[in-house]
Amino acid sequence: MTDTTSERPGVIDARPVRHPGRWVALAVILVLIGMMVSSFVTNERWNFPKALEIMQQTPVLEGLWKGTIIGTVGSMAIGIVGGVIIAVLRLSDNPILRGVSFVYTWFFRGIPRLVLLAMIGSGVGFLYNKIDFGVPFGQQLASFMGLSSDFTFFTLNVNQFSSTLLAGIIGLGLSEAAYMAEIARAGILSVDKGQGEAAAALGMNRGQAMRRVVLPQAMRVIVPPTGNETIAMVKDTSLLSAIPVITELFYQTSAIGNRTLLIMPAFVAVTAWYLIVGSVLMVGQYFLERRFGRGFGTGAPTKRFARPAGAGGA
Repeated sequence: MTDTTSERPGVIDARPVRHPGRWVALAVILVLIGMMVSSFVTNERWNFPKALEIMQQTPVLEGLWKGTIIGTVGSMAIGIVGGVIIAVLRLSDNPILRGVSFVYTWFFRGIPRLVLLAMIGSGVGFLYNKIDFGVPFGQQLASFMGLSSDFTFFTLNVNQFSSTLLAGIIGLGLSEAAYMAEIARAGILSVDKGQGEAAAALGMNRGQAMRRVVLPQAMRVIVPPTGNETIAMVKDTSLLSAIPVITELFYQTSAIGNRTLLIMPAFVAVTAWYLIVGSVLMVGQYFLERRFGRGFGTGAPTKRFARPAGAGGA
């Protein structure tokens, strides 16, 4: 009988791989952080107490509530609803609807939002002083037939409307709809076509299948970029000054800074408010992603399934 003990390998003396570069990088990062903190603390020009005072002033809070928060909510509501509609039209079998949706996305994605808001605030009022709502070609028909009524139901003074917060919300919402259309289209295309076929086999029409089957599954793909767009919209509300809308966060803090010559504290105040609002939205986005990502990858539930009654085990 042969001795097999001599053929066995010896004890492996395993040692972890050393990474001295990590400690060097950590030391460099700590030094840089320390230098930044020191500059914040020792430089009196930051004037953090004054920045905190500016954050609590009534015009700033009003601009935060009206221009930033209401502006973001209203613009995203228009953008999400319009984007889903445009995405559905983009995927339609009708070439006319596909063409219209493509032109819409091409136009609003190609125009900077600052230029668009400036056009709404100044250009539209210059081109059209007022807009009449009523029967199409009602004025021409009334003039031709000699009628006293011109079939006009409502007249909008464009110069007064174009400088309001509502005009800014509509402008930002129309622009956002072009981007949301591509996000929604990507989400819809991520759902397997068999889901729509299964819905059709159950007797659902195309609209019902889209609402009840396709869109709920597409939300897993739609929610993350929509959260990013919402946070970006919070910052883009600062462009409302092009309308011009004065009840807006950045406009009010800038006005206070220019009036008091405390430019940097005003910038610190507006930066802090944007960071606070963005952080809250990031937390909400996290929970939404967990909600719609259940059953997929890292979003899968962690609880184990209950063992059936009477099932045996080892």
